[in-house]
Amino acid sequence: MDNQDYNKAEKAVDNTENALRDTASDAKWKVSDLADKARDYIKEKRDNDQEATQEDWLDRVKANASDTWEDIKDGASDAWEKTKDAAEDVKAEWNKKTN
Repeated sequence: MDNQDYNKAEKAVDNTENALRDTASDAKWKVSDLADKARDYIKEKRDNDQEATQEDWLDRVKANASDTWEDIKDGASDAWEKTKDAAEDVKAEWNKKTN
């Protein structure tokens, strides 16, 4: 197998890693933002003369986490397919050269 083939495979892995990092970075709510979001939630409830409850807050977080999971899952699936395709290309090149 040529260095070029190894380089293709390595680049595919790098692309996968970058895609997963981008997906994680694009997650809607980062842990560091949750405290600010909680404060905003409490202020919103107070401004509307409503009771802020842990259950309501957790429901909001859960709904957002579900959306975030879907984004991460889509990115991970895309990364998997790109890596799988690149690996198949490298395998095909290897087979051509060894047969």
